Amino acid sequence: MLGKVGVELIFLGTMILAGFMAYNIRLYALKTYGLVIHEFDPWFNFRATQYLSDHGWTAFFHWFDHESWYPLGRPVGTTIYPGMQISAVALHEGLNYLGYKISLNDVCCYMPAWFGVSATMFLGLLARECTGSSISGAIAALIMSIIPAHIMRSVGGGYDNESVAMTTMMMTFFLWCRALRGSQKSPDAPTASSKFFGFLCGLAYIYMAAAWGGYVFVLNMIGCHAAVLVIMGRFTPSLHFAYTLFYIIGTAGATRVPVIGMTPLRSLEQLPCLAIFGGLQLLELTRRVALRKKLDEYQTNMLRLQVFGVAGCVAAAIIAYLAPTGYFGPISSRIRSLFVPHTRTGNPLVDSVAEHQPANPQAFWQYLKELCYVAPVGFALTLYPLNDAKLFLTSYAAVAYYFSLKMARLLILIGPIVSALGGLAFGFALEWAYAQWLPKTSDDADKQKSSKKDTKTPFDRLMIIYNSPIISLARKTAAVFLVLYPLSYVLPFYDYCQQMGEAMSGPSIMYKGQLQNGQTIIVDDYREAYWWLRDNTPQDSRVLAWWDYGYQIAGIANRTTIADGNTWNHEHIATLGRCLVSPEKTSHKMVRHIADYILLWAGGGGDDLAKSPHMARIGNSVYNDICPDDPTCQAFGFMGSHMQPTPMMEKSMLYRLHNHGKGGTSADSNLWENVFNSKFGKVRIFKVKNIDKESKAWVANPDNRICDAPGSWYCTGQYPPKFAKFMKKRKAFQQLEDFNVKKDKDAKEYNEKYMAKMAGGK
Repeated sequence: MLGKVGVELIFLGTMILAGFMAYNIRLYALKTYGLVIHEFDPWFNFRATQYLSDHGWTAFFHWFDHESWYPLGRPVGTTIYPGMQISAVALHEGLNYLGYKISLNDVCCYMPAWFGVSATMFLGLLARECTGSSISGAIAALIMSIIPAHIMRSVGGGYDNESVAMTTMMMTFFLWCRALRGSQKSPDAPTASSKFFGFLCGLAYIYMAAAWGGYVFVLNMIGCHAAVLVIMGRFTPSLHFAYTLFYIIGTAGATRVPVIGMTPLRSLEQLPCLAIFGGLQLLELTRRVALRKKLDEYQTNMLRLQVFGVAGCVAAAIIAYLAPTGYFGPISSRIRSLFVPHTRTGNPLVDSVAEHQPANPQAFWQYLKELCYVAPVGFALTLYPLNDAKLFLTSYAAVAYYFSLKMARLLILIGPIVSALGGLAFGFALEWAYAQWLPKTSDDADKQKSSKKDTKTPFDRLMIIYNSPIISLARKTAAVFLVLYPLSYVLPFYDYCQQMGEAMSGPSIMYKGQLQNGQTIIVDDYREAYWWLRDNTPQDSRVLAWWDYGYQIAGIANRTTIADGNTWNHEHIATLGRCLVSPEKTSHKMVRHIADYILLWAGGGGDDLAKSPHMARIGNSVYNDICPDDPTCQAFGFMGSHMQPTPMMEKSMLYRLHNHGKGGTSADSNLWENVFNSKFGKVRIFKVKNIDKESKAWVANPDNRICDAPGSWYCTGQYPPKFAKFMKKRKAFQQLEDFNVKKDKDAKEYNEKYMAKMAGGK
């Protein structure tokens, strides 16, 4: 028999193996393409990390970047989740201090793989804590190490917030569940675990809040679990103490993150957890009063009714007072999309992003494979026997499954819980199978003999049948099947995960291609274009490009951009869209005031021409004269089976520059000069002729910025006066939100038409 020490050694060895697997599967991109930052957002993250490393903590949090979102700029220090940047700089300085010489770029490239390992470790600990089984925890870690739903945001070079956040999330969840250990055995006083681990859980949550906007999910997940425990009659002083420490410490720390501020106490997305905090205080208060006065159950319930009634009235009065003042923050478009019964949010900018669309069954199969069938078995096993920690897995599974159905990007949330449920299912099967082949001890034999003598209950008679020789043989046969059958899927699943890991490791900034002669090449057009900008344009050059590429232009070319993936200003992006989709001469009249160069992706597939209908819709949501009486801008797009451009598209600046020199199409040489075409035609750069130097000088003058106080670092830029005439018909998009703000007649009509046409109506 395996003793406790043997089981723990197996757990430790398996965790080490899982860590090795997690690290190795995330290095495909680094081995193939070298130590290169991938995608779009990671380039902003790296640029911010470099700024923190070069200028220090104070300058970082007072950084107003006038080289992005031109001419407005962006206060980076107060609009970024800095946990990842702080971690990278700390690792870089720590490793170099210890004598391991490594560049900041290399640290950022390796970090997703490192944190993929740590997330795997904490998931294994979480699964063991919730299931009470080291075998289940070990198997869960093995699954987590290679499951595509986790790899998708943690490949080497993918320096994105989620790669760090999965570690902080699993750490917070583990410490929360650990804080509840033994709570049901201590009904009158909090356990030492609830105090110590509740405190650590609050600290871990601060790290989570600093790392990713998904901290809201973590907060609500723990709040949801606490509420479920109360509803199921499992309230204990330990639950109260653990949640109190978590919420007070975590919220106090989270509010110190500039981008979060006081939103935990104002946002409708986070206030339910404040209500749960208040409810737990009232439950503990009434418990202590009832204990001191020795009240019976009926008297205790009446006391609770009175206390909650008064508290409810006070809360209602506070809400009634604060609501008209605008104190409570609205629910964002992305959060609303998780609850509305359709696939559109009413915001064409949000709707244009593919990962904000609902996940389909194929996506679940792609990222979970056979675990789609195993996870429900594990979910059923969480329901019996019940304990506080196991109910966390039940709650997490239900919530994560719902959210991942509503938004493809949130499939990342379901990877850990599916791993835990898979570990529970396989661990239960292995432990049961192992038990069937164990030789019976003398105690087991005595129990079997005594059960034969005492057959007073149906259960006793069933146990006699269960332990009979025939059924015992059947159980041993079933045990062999339960072990061998899943093993037949292990290698295919492992191979599939390796294939997915390699496929998801391919960066969008460069990729493998194949020439007609079969030769494999590396297409590096995008960096080639950015390097050209860096080496061949003045330092103060302004580059107009769709917002997708802003981070890469700023990070690699080190040039001023009009917009980027932060997408904080819908109206500004709509103005950019208007510039791109307007007729060529009209566009030039606008662009000459805000840009020196125009960069287009032009290599087919998902290039700018393919994205241009989204640009038109986004522009039209603010400038409704682009496509009058047509919120979806169906006049701008492609028509026919040959995907010919509509007349409106064909006249646009974007189309003229994109197709310049192709099929008889040419850009006006009096307005633009084609100065660069990448090797494989993926990127084109045009110089804007006859730029308005007066407008450029006006924006560059610090006196024309609006500061929040004299001498402050927070100074917002303004559009040059000559550009203002092009913005007269701009309508703030906030007026079009369908939930947050009361709509006027025009806004309501716009929203109804948009939703109807996006749903296929006329």
